[in-house]
Amino acid sequence: MFTAIGTSSRGLVLVYSSFAENGYAKTSTIAPSSCTSWIGYSYRRRSSLVRIEVVPKPVASSSGTEQRESARKESRDGSASDEALQLRRSADWRAARTYKESGVIFDGKIEGSNAGGLLIRFYSLLGFLPYPLLSPSHSCRDPGKSIQGIAKDLVGSSISLKVIEANEEEKRLIFSEKDANWSKYSSQVKVGDVFDARVGSVEDYGAFVHLLFPDGHYYLTGLVHVSEVSWDLVHDVRDILSEGEQLKVKVIHINREKSRLTLSIKQLEDDPLLETLDKVIPQEGQSESDSLVMPDNINIEPLPGLESICKELLQEDGITGVRFGRQGLEKRVVSQDLELWLSSVPAKDKQFTLLARAGRQVQEVYLTTSLDQEGIKRAVQSVLRRVP
Repeated sequence: MFTAIGTSSRGLVLVYSSFAENGYAKTSTIAPSSCTSWIGYSYRRRSSLVRIEVVPKPVASSSGTEQRESARKESRDGSASDEALQLRRSADWRAARTYKESGVIFDGKIEGSNAGGLLIRFYSLLGFLPYPLLSPSHSCRDPGKSIQGIAKDLVGSSISLKVIEANEEEKRLIFSEKDANWSKYSSQVKVGDVFDARVGSVEDYGAFVHLLFPDGHYYLTGLVHVSEVSWDLVHDVRDILSEGEQLKVKVIHINREKSRLTLSIKQLEDDPLLETLDKVIPQEGQSESDSLVMPDNINIEPLPGLESICKELLQEDGITGVRFGRQGLEKRVVSQDLELWLSSVPAKDKQFTLLARAGRQVQEVYLTTSLDQEGIKRAVQSVLRRVP
């Protein structure tokens, strides 16, 4: 039998009223297994009593259990949420690849910008639109504004885009507004069309020019090669064109596979060499009052080196005949060296005209050829590389 006689820092103090002959309490009567709410005991002899200190077994509080259960539940919910987000992102990457492969245009919302471009929302993904792939309409609308200022104004708006790269492994999702514009507006452009335009940038090899469409926006950009800037020899395009300059251009070639436009400024005018030739050597029945009349006793010597060039031209594939045409003298010296000029007039009935010039002398050379203008140009360049 136990009697509680007090407490200690470790729990209740109980006294067992029965003693063995040696005066010690029987430990078997208070074995820990018989006290499920206690985890230990000790005893010592004190006079005729045995003092037993029983240590209480800690009991987990209900609030602590609830917290642990709540934490486990949140962990399970978090894992499920992460898994769902990952599945959604994988699906969105598949959608991005489908957009890229199909070429479908996507309306993307601009969520921000950085030093290199705009941040575009694509469902659960965030993609990138580099500044060079923005439509020229933004910069042409306000030419004085910096690209950072333009980007700031665009944040929050939506624009038409194409996915041009979707690499899930490298987390690269790249958009282009220029590609979307090509799909939407290139069908409105045809060879021979003349556009009002604005110079975007000038390079050593030519100038990139933005075309103005009837609705007042600049959607497409083409290249005016240095050879198409002027009929005169151009050493530096920057001497003639400057960024922001407004002008007219003619579309002379469209590469729809590579989404490229080739433009010309010089072809808006007739070749001045042909005009000069007609003034120097009038057509039959034409008045010679404005022409340089040559006395009958003046014999014009053949241009040095021209015969060798003509013989070599006959070796080129596609050229079956070469003969000299009219000749005359110009009022001024054009060049001291022999120069060959291609007529801007396309070959007609397999006949094409070259102009050979040196000093004041000018000579027509007629080619019989199945080549187009570009083919004749390559043939002439090939011959000039062979003939010293």
